[in-house]
Amino acid sequence: MTKRHLGSSDISIEPFVLGTNVFGWTADEPTSHAVLDAFVAEGFTAIDTADVYSRWVPGNDSESERIIGRWMKARGSRDKVIIATKVGSDMGQGRKDLRASWIAKAVEDSLSRLQTDYIDLYQTHWPDPQTPEEETLAAYDKLIKTGKVRVIGTSNYDAKLLGHALKVSREKGLPRYQTVQNEFNLYARDAYEGAVQDMVIAEGLSAITYFSLASGFLTGKYRSEADLKQSERGGSVKNYLNPRGFRILAALDDVAKRINATPAEISLAWINAAPGVAGPIASATSVAQLKSLARGARLVLAKEDVKLLSDAGN
Repeated sequence: MTKRHLGSSDISIEPFVLGTNVFGWTADEPTSHAVLDAFVAEGFTAIDTADVYSRWVPGNDSESERIIGRWMKARGSRDKVIIATKVGSDMGQGRKDLRASWIAKAVEDSLSRLQTDYIDLYQTHWPDPQTPEEETLAAYDKLIKTGKVRVIGTSNYDAKLLGHALKVSREKGLPRYQTVQNEFNLYARDAYEGAVQDMVIAEGLSAITYFSLASGFLTGKYRSEADLKQSERGGSVKNYLNPRGFRILAALDDVAKRINATPAEISLAWINAAPGVAGPIASATSVAQLKSLARGARLVLAKEDVKLLSDAGN
């Protein structure tokens, strides 16, 4: 596999980022550890989490970071993986929060849960309109200088916010975002394609895409409302069951039949073919799923298949 750099940093990753929002939710701890073991065994390194994962489960207290931390300690694997986590979600304080004081507290909490003394990629999870970007970037600057964070990224920023943040970094001599984590898949493309993608390419940044499989819709297992009962995440797929969604599934089926790959594998390969992308985020709740996603990350589509898939979603 050809590694891809995270922006202009010295960090490079294989083109697949393991999503861990399912850890402590639809994947219990033993399953999560088995998935992590399989992920590393397949030759991949980048693991994405957040302080808020998965606190939506009653009684769950940031279990994703905790599960990853216990796995790294048990395996002695900290130096074998790239850990990306996020800050800024509402953790009970009642707001999306990028204040310097909150970041200083949140990073220590994440480091403790992850049982590590540094985070490879620390990401702004959501915009915080109440906090100036300079304050946020200055807080990250302190973390980088003290060795607690290697590089920073952002998530859910549109082109205007991203452009402003890069301008503040230049003018104030502060660290710049190296990555942009926005939603991007065969169905939902607007948050990356266009102005954000143009800026990513022009500024030498890297995109890490989330909802890469559209909450499972692009696996092909949801084709009617009756199928939505197959998993706890089925309810979020209902909006994809429309003529456009069915066109995309038909195109995936066409390519899948010709190249002997699954719709999920093809969906990841399509993302990896997009300019500016370092790797798609995808989660797995079994080792079998993980191995399929790994195949997708290694798959290179023919140009005509990339076009066929892209056109289906237009």
